[in-house]
Amino acid sequence: MNIGIIGAGHIGSALAVRLVSLGHSVKIANSRGPETLDGVAEKTGATPATAREAAQHGEIIVVTIPLKNIPDLDKDLFAGVAAEVPVIDTSNYYPMLRDGQMPELEHGDLTESEWVQQHLGRPVVKVFNNIYADHLQNKGVAAGTPGRIALPVAGDGPAAKQKVMALVEELGFDAVDDGTLHESWRQQPGTPSYGADLPADQLRAHFVSLGSTRTEAQHAEYLANHAKAEQQMADQGILLK
Repeated sequence: MNIGIIGAGHIGSALAVRLVSLGHSVKIANSRGPETLDGVAEKTGATPATAREAAQHGEIIVVTIPLKNIPDLDKDLFAGVAAEVPVIDTSNYYPMLRDGQMPELEHGDLTESEWVQQHLGRPVVKVFNNIYADHLQNKGVAAGTPGRIALPVAGDGPAAKQKVMALVEELGFDAVDDGTLHESWRQQPGTPSYGADLPADQLRAHFVSLGSTRTEAQHAEYLANHAKAEQQMADQGILLK
């Protein structure tokens, strides 16, 4: 397939390495322009591009940039891109280390990817947000391998979700349906599945145990968990881009 990746950070680069190795044609973009991507191109085999070129290239498009930068994308970025082309959102909300406080994500029931979808003006499918980039690049294995990592996939469009789930499987992970985009809170930071590399049966059972509607208590618990994790990262001098 032709796949466009907007964002050349850890997740974007890891995806580019794997997708190129599988024979896909990948164009990758960042906010500074294709002339700054020589190193990324050498590492990944992807073709440097502008964000518009990456979006126009894709039979699947991946948006993998810091959450705070989503509103800065061109408003007509997806102009002319067919409605059936899935747009993947990999973003996570990191208020302390990177994004600053976003009240609409701190209160109420809006999920991170619903917020992204509102700003992009286009349906998105959430995946690749709850796995470390190194694991995404190096821990994919053949279907049926014991302990194969499962990745949750959430979205509202069945056809787009199925196309994305097929790509997840090709990358060497079990794709687990995490329901609608409104249910994608179950794979956000602070939840037990975030970074846990669970196998499919455990991930499905975990989602069942959480239910489909996030309670105020769950929201508060997961925000607190994430704040603790961010503080630990800050104490270790870890910075996010």
